[in-house]
Order: sequence, then C-alpha cells, then structure tokens
Amino acid sequence: MDIEQAMRDRRSIRGYSDKPVPRALLEEVLELAGCAPSSMNTQPWNFHVLSGEVLERVRKGNTERMLAGVPPSREIPAHGKYEGVHRDRQVDIAKQLFAAMGIAREDAERRQDWVMRGFRQFDAPVSVVVTYDRALEDHGPIGIFDAGAATYGLVLAAWSRGLGAVINGQGIMQSPVVRECAEIPEDQVILTCVALGWPDAEFPANDVKSVRRPMSEITSFQGFDAQGMGRRPGQGESQAG
Repeated sequence: MDIEQAMRDRRSIRGYSDKPVPRALLEEVLELAGCAPSSMNTQPWNFHVLSGEVLERVRKGNTERMLAGVPPSREIPAHGKYEGVHRDRQVDIAKQLFAAMGIAREDAERRQDWVMRGFRQFDAPVSVVVTYDRALEDHGPIGIFDAGAATYGLVLAAWSRGLGAVINGQGIMQSPVVRECAEIPEDQVILTCVALGWPDAEFPANDVKSVRRPMSEITSFQGFDAQGMGRRPGQGESQAG
C-alpha cells in the first residue's frame, strides 16, 4: 500500500477481531512511527505497548473509576467543551456512529455502553500508550506536537499492514491507572493511547469514515505568479522545471 492510499483509506477502527497481533509486526509499525519529524531532532515520543493481563488491568481500572464518578485525570490540559463548528463536527461523527450501530437517541443503556467502550480501549487486543519527555514541558506545546506527528505515523503504518487503529484519549482518561499498570516512568507525560488490532469486518462502525473539509476551505495560497507557480523572487521561468 502506498502512502497516498493509506492516507485516503485510513479510518478509525472501533471493533476488533480476536486474532492475536504479532509483536514483530508491532515493532515494524513502531519503527516506522519513529521516523516522524521533530523539533531540532528532539524525538520526544515514547511508546508503551500493552496487551494481555496488563491491558485488562488498565481496562478494569478505567471502567471502575469512571463508573464510580471519579473525575478524569489526564496529564495534558483537557480540551473542554467544543463550541460552534467544532461542536457540529463532533456531533456529526457521533450521529454517523450511532446510526451505523443502530443506537437510538433514547437508548440510554446502549449509548452508555458505547461511551464505556472508549475507556476499555474499544476491547482491542493491543493498546499503545504514547508519552513525551517531561523535560520538554517548559518548552511549550512542541513536545505534544512532535508526539502527535509520531502518533499519526503509527496509525498510518498500522493501516498499511492491515491493522486497524483508533487514537483514543478516553483510554488514558484515568492516567494514574495507566501509569501504574504500564509502569510508565515519571520523566514521561502521558499524552494519549492508540487501540490496535485486526479490524472486525462484521462491526458496523468500522465502515464509518468522517467527512473531511475540502482543500479550498482549509488552505490559502500567497505570492504565486499568474501561472500558479511558486518561485523565489527573480527566479526566471526557465528555471521553473
């Protein structure tokens, strides 16, 4: 699969088969993710790959704390409530997912179960907890930005090898549980996690692909010539090729 196909076809996978995921394959994926660019080559990201009993303890701890009403405890600033167009996009994808799963608006039980799936890392066989080096916390958001680039590389690499993934902030909402179970060092900040596994072809929500904003809406071009060419000042047309 080439890079364009992976980028265009990739979608978030929220339902997984029971087929185990080889560690060797995960190592391939994570090596590719580590090729991401970073500010001044700082490479601040770390990947903690959880499966089996360790991941089950994280699921159990997340679920118990959330159901008990324990407030979320993330190590990066919470995004708060979205408003305006950003809220509209959030609602739109939720509507798509609920429609695919046949979850009615008034079905409180199934809606609650859907929410809890996120705290369970969507019952995936593998979860990759992404952290960045705490030493960069005083350098503004650059560590988060760079770790985000590596996280996108991770899901693209996974998709190119037939694995499904979903970047899942709910999975680390109770970060103390994750830190303890995954034995994450104190010199790292927990950013997010990525649920990974083989997609379940029978899971309806896996067919949902979010609608993307058109290029014309998200992009502006400045300084291009009448032919639409981008050149340095004084660069002749003969040099354009």
